[in-house]
Amino acid sequence: MEPKVLYILFLSLMIPGSFSVKFTFKNNCPYTVWPGILTNPDKSLFPTSGFELATGASQSSDAPANWGGRFWARTGCDGHQFTCTTGNCGPTLQCNGAGGTPPTTLAEFTLNGDGGKDFYDVSLVDGFNLPVSITPEGAGCSSTTCSADVNSICPPDLSVKGSDGRIIACKSACLAFDQPQYCCKGEFASPDKCQPTKYSTIFKNACPQAYSYAFDDKTSTFTCPTGANYVIAFCP
Repeated sequence: MEPKVLYILFLSLMIPGSFSVKFTFKNNCPYTVWPGILTNPDKSLFPTSGFELATGASQSSDAPANWGGRFWARTGCDGHQFTCTTGNCGPTLQCNGAGGTPPTTLAEFTLNGDGGKDFYDVSLVDGFNLPVSITPEGAGCSSTTCSADVNSICPPDLSVKGSDGRIIACKSACLAFDQPQYCCKGEFASPDKCQPTKYSTIFKNACPQAYSYAFDDKTSTFTCPTGANYVIAFCP
């Protein structure tokens, strides 16, 4: 190999984020979804912040190896004014730095974090709109999922209904009531003070691997050595 080529290769190894991680999005839902993407403020942008994904379709994008942020699925989007019944992030296909309006099921990532590991989780802290799973590829790491239809067991005081009266999303207790004991804030802003509630337990029983409230770390945060690719499946 030529010295110049070796030098370029060496430089690429020294530049953070010079290698990419492939994310593949799959839609197993019996309806179209519109994935939304929000990049964390201190990270390089994901290649797209929103797209359409038909039933049975898949799409892949390469992210910087040190990327961090969240994915979610918008549902019931109107292609003309582009408003969505769940997960809305603004009047365009691209979310352009806006997060999804809760309740939405989130797939969250911090790539190349502490100890050279990727950190990932499925979160219901902002509520639930549809099932989501995360599956690492190429590293033998554990997948995590919320595969249950939480909407089917959502209590009336947390339910969000569509125009036809059908439950289309389930709020978290924090979103529904905005009280410190549910939001883990104020005097409850620590793991020992903020404990599971009757509402978060509904989420946890349905999806044991997912975050059910802010300090639900022990059973809900997953790690994988940096270098894996990931599959995000909607309605796994």
